[in-house]
Amino acid sequence: MDGTVLVADDDRTIRTVLTQALTRAGCKVHATSSLTTLMRWVAEGRGDVVISDVMMPDGNGLEMLPKIQEDRPGLPVIIISAQNTIMTAIKANEAGAHDYLPKPFDLPDLMKRTARALDSHSVRAKPARDDGAAAGDELPLVGQTPVMQALYTLMARVMNTDIPVLITGESGTGKTVIARAIHDFSDRRTLPFVTVTTADLQDIEGPARVLARVKGGTLLIEEIADIDLEAQARLVRMMDAPGDHVPRFLATSLVDLASRLESGALRQDLYYRLDGAMLTVPALRERVEDIELLAHYFLGKAEAHGTSARPLSPEAAKLIHDYSWPGNVRQLENAMRRLGLGTRTDVITRAEIAMILGNQPDLEPILTGGTTTEKLSASVERHLRRYFDLHGGALPPAGIYMRILREFEQPLIEISLEATGGNQAKCADLLGINRNTLRKKITDLDISVTRRRKLM
Repeated sequence: MDGTVLVADDDRTIRTVLTQALTRAGCKVHATSSLTTLMRWVAEGRGDVVISDVMMPDGNGLEMLPKIQEDRPGLPVIIISAQNTIMTAIKANEAGAHDYLPKPFDLPDLMKRTARALDSHSVRAKPARDDGAAAGDELPLVGQTPVMQALYTLMARVMNTDIPVLITGESGTGKTVIARAIHDFSDRRTLPFVTVTTADLQDIEGPARVLARVKGGTLLIEEIADIDLEAQARLVRMMDAPGDHVPRFLATSLVDLASRLESGALRQDLYYRLDGAMLTVPALRERVEDIELLAHYFLGKAEAHGTSARPLSPEAAKLIHDYSWPGNVRQLENAMRRLGLGTRTDVITRAEIAMILGNQPDLEPILTGGTTTEKLSASVERHLRRYFDLHGGALPPAGIYMRILREFEQPLIEISLEATGGNQAKCADLLGINRNTLRKKITDLDISVTRRRKLM
């Protein structure tokens, strides 16, 4: 890298680490713990890129972004912050930040982003948001784990664009909540947010009625894979000729759309029109450290509706942490709501949690340590029975065969690649499949391959 980087952070360790890493990469570095000093450097014309914390002893880094853009139009600013909320990502994006990373950040990732910033010649300013037009900092999105921070960052990037967004994730993860947040914090927030299902598209006049309702706002197509082919054709025609007020198109899906494309159940032209950007909402088991935070959030909501405030006992907190939550965030929310109807003790006990979970599928907690002698086939059977039980008397959505195969196939390939150091030839041999087949599966499953020197 070649250029001068201005670093502003009140943490001496971070300043030292960034100074050393950037200097080794070939950059000149000026580091400070003061926003005042940073702004003086910017005004003097120093620096090709700025890396700044948000909360500084003498001010807020986000609030300085407009002044930086006024003094030095096009100067890329990378915001780093320990305030790991979606609002931080959104505000950084709207204020014109070139990039945003939550703390703790991955140093190689920050170095790559800095290199890209040095190569850029300008930063695209984002439209300012009218603070009085949105709901404020209170969003129904709770989570501080890295997977949620990555999701927040992607949401902020697509927020004020017009590209369609496809939101995928298991049932109960909050796909509709994500879609609503994209609308509520976008430039279209004052326009309607309309949800469309198959029923809205059953007759030839359906698309026209939908467009009349949305009026150039945001149109969310729920569970796109459940819409029949005839209605899909109407959607394609509607997207191609939306009239004078073009809406923003969002869609959700809980199933693997690749299998629907292969089977012909999903039109390719519709898929490609919707797949402008893809957001994957993680399952609750992929963000275990958020579970207790979410539980407290939902208990707080229940308290606001008249129930008494009761904290979780340590034993109760451990149970909800270890439980697998097959119904994801929706199941957790319902469980916390039901606690308000239980016995009145000073704290929420483990017995209360166990009683509520005992009436739901997947009573057994996730194994967090130790070993088990259970055969793989028995484990798969147990999890499949849980999955069917979760749907009560109804059948799961069609296409379960390919979904289950994907659930098993992806971790198998990922673990095999890790064991062989990312060597695809060795991995194909280990799996007993053709190398070209492995390459296709890596592409289809969007698996990241990293080569290592040491192979097992």
